[in-house]
Amino acid sequence: MTAPHHHGTTHQYDDAPVDPNAHLSPTEYWEKRYGDTERVWSGRVNATMAAVVGEFTPGSVIDLGCGEGGDVLWLAEHGWQAHGLDISSTAVGRARAEADARGLEGATFTATDLSAWQPEPESVDLVTASFFQSNVALDRATILRAAASAVRPGGRLVVISHAQGPAGSSHRGPNMVTAREDAAELALPSDQWTVETADERSRPSTGHDGQSSELVDAVLVMLRR
Repeated sequence: MTAPHHHGTTHQYDDAPVDPNAHLSPTEYWEKRYGDTERVWSGRVNATMAAVVGEFTPGSVIDLGCGEGGDVLWLAEHGWQAHGLDISSTAVGRARAEADARGLEGATFTATDLSAWQPEPESVDLVTASFFQSNVALDRATILRAAASAVRPGGRLVVISHAQGPAGSSHRGPNMVTAREDAAELALPSDQWTVETADERSRPSTGHDGQSSELVDAVLVMLRR
């Protein structure tokens, strides 16, 4: 009932093989995912998230499903006090080690099941969630709504999601959403929140086989009044 992420999401398209570990509990699934290899993700920030957040004045931020910490490390390097949350203690351990190696005191991490997490209300300037989609149980909308309560007035919620897979695959996998669908599912009260951005953006990507392709991300930015 939580919380992969971004460098953590398994983006499984309709023509991809069935995930053999999908029957595991969320904690078991992600621990196995990270434990089976030395590094799962590139360690680089998600380019779409960087482009969006790079326009904001740095402050405090929580990153949901931070995985091995690529986004959190980038945020800290750009002046944010950044705290990453992920269900996998293995991933969080790697993220902490990388933050230490880079001397980034502004990057901190906690291993936690986000389905049971309750943030401090109005405590941060930004909440980010990159590719917070999963093949195992994830009460995504409930977690994002809870996370939104941590945003203080004038702050933002930024959700980057898979909207379309690479050319040649079935275009809309079961977890894929548009930004407008995301906004509708979250249903944050309109007297407290304004939709600043809700669109789809393409970006180049290189698959595990080295083939270049283009992916489409759904970008939702909401401003708390």
